[in-house]
Amino acid sequence: MGVAATSADQSILAVYREWVRKMSKTKRRDFGTGTDVAESDAERLSVCLTVNGQVCSQTVEPRTTLLEALRVALDLTGTKRGCDRGECGACTVHVDGRRVLSCVTLAAMQEGKRITTIEGLTRDGELRPIQAAFIEYDGFQCGFCTSGQIMSGVAVIEEAKAGWPSAATADVTKPFALADLSKAEIRERMSGNLCRCACYPNIVDAITEAAGRH
Repeated sequence: MGVAATSADQSILAVYREWVRKMSKTKRRDFGTGTDVAESDAERLSVCLTVNGQVCSQTVEPRTTLLEALRVALDLTGTKRGCDRGECGACTVHVDGRRVLSCVTLAAMQEGKRITTIEGLTRDGELRPIQAAFIEYDGFQCGFCTSGQIMSGVAVIEEAKAGWPSAATADVTKPFALADLSKAEIRERMSGNLCRCACYPNIVDAITEAAGRH
């Protein structure tokens, strides 16, 4: 939830960076010439993003994911790496106001876009209503998935305010309003975010509370 990294976190990050460095030197087959070339020799692309309100320029490989760009290059480690296949939701961030799975989103395709991570949710040091609600309703246990849960929770409320129906909406022909955001709706809209600690009832309660404060 945007808590400063501990020394243990920094050690883990150092190990991860070393792994990324070694992986960048692995070879791939160039099917045009039939030879092996180092990935570090591959074409690199310049990309300019606005991350949490700050303009950031990076040079990345075409294969670099948004998750890697955020965690490794920008030290924004609140966004977690879980399944690496877009299945668990731990890596959820917002791109131009819409939630995306950063582990399956290429950084190079985000040129000029606005990226918001869990670190960018607070305003003048104050927690957003949904962050406070997660604390109040114990919407987490180990905390690994929490940043993704909160980012999706924020998006769920915004989607409801925009009138977007879901698979749980009884009548999609009628305008959808925030007041229609029932617990069944929240469970459906949050189904892409997994919690191995099974805090789902508390997460739903936290989002319900946060939606009521809007």
